[in-house]
Amino acid sequence: MSKISIVVPVYYNEDTLMDLYEDLKTKILGGLGDYEIIFVDDGSGDRSWQIMNDIRKLDRNVRLVKLSRNFGEHAALLAGLSVCTGDCAVTKQADLQEDAALIPEMYERWKQGNKVVLAVRSSRDESKVKVFFANRYYSLVRRFVNKNMPAGGCDCYLIDRKVIEVLERLDEKNSSLTLQVLWAGFRTDMVYFDRKDREKGVSRWTFAKKFKLVLDSMMSFSYMPIRLMTYVGIGFNILAVIMLVNVLVEYFTVGTPIVGWASLMCVVLCSSGLILLMMGILGEYVWRALDAARKRPPFIIDEYIE
Repeated sequence: MSKISIVVPVYYNEDTLMDLYEDLKTKILGGLGDYEIIFVDDGSGDRSWQIMNDIRKLDRNVRLVKLSRNFGEHAALLAGLSVCTGDCAVTKQADLQEDAALIPEMYERWKQGNKVVLAVRSSRDESKVKVFFANRYYSLVRRFVNKNMPAGGCDCYLIDRKVIEVLERLDEKNSSLTLQVLWAGFRTDMVYFDRKDREKGVSRWTFAKKFKLVLDSMMSFSYMPIRLMTYVGIGFNILAVIMLVNVLVEYFTVGTPIVGWASLMCVVLCSSGLILLMMGILGEYVWRALDAARKRPPFIIDEYIE
C-alpha cells in the first residue's frame, strides 16, 4: 500500500489554512488511503502556527514543521520534503487557488509509472497584468533555461521518492525547485487546471521576490547572462570600429575636424554604465558561489511535531 505526502508551505496564511484543510477533507482525504499532510510554517508572523496546531488536533495524519525564520518557499518545500515519509509527495499552495481534486488525479498518474506529475495552468482567473508578466517569465524560461517548462507554468507537482532524494542531494540555494524537478529528467506527465483568483488573504508574492526568481532561474540553470555580456561587448567593439572608420574617412576626405566634448562624454557615460552592469552580473555569480561555499543549510527547523 503506497503512501502520499501533501506538503503545504505556509507564510501568513491564517485566513485560509482551516478552509484549506476542510477543502482537502471534503474532496479527497477519504479516498487517498494512507496519507500525511505536512504544514511548514516559513516564519509567519500571524496566527498560522496556532491554526496549524488546531488542525493537527482534528487529524492524526497532520505533521507540523516550524522554521526558525522566513527562508522562502523553496526552502520551506525542501524542509517539508526532508521529513515526509510518503512514497511520493505533492506540493500544495495554501491560498486555495488550486483545486484539491487535482491531487487524486496526479496520484493516479504516479501509479502509472510517472516519477513527476506537473499540475499545469490551462487558464488563470487573475488580472491581465499578472497573467501577462507570468507568461513572459515562463516563455523566457522555455527559451533560455528549460524547453520542457509548460507554457502555463506550474507551482504544484507530485514527485516520487527517488526525485525527493535527488533534490536533497542537490542542496542548492538561490535556485528554483520547480526547475530542479524538471532538470532531474525523470519520466513526467501533466494534468491541467484553471487557476482561481485569490479570495482570502493578501499575497506575499512581492515584486522583489518575483525579480529574484527570474535571476535565480537564469543564473542557476542557464549561461545566458554570461553569454549576453560577451555578445554586448562584441557588438560595442564593432560599433566603435565603425564609428572610428567613419570619423577618419570624413577627416581625410571632407576635412571635418575631430571635435565634440558632449558626444565624447555621452560615449564615456554609456560605456561606463555598461561596464558597471556587466560587473553587477559577474557580482551576482560571485555572490552565489560564495553563498554556496559557506555550506549554510537552506533552512533551519525550529520545531517539528509528528
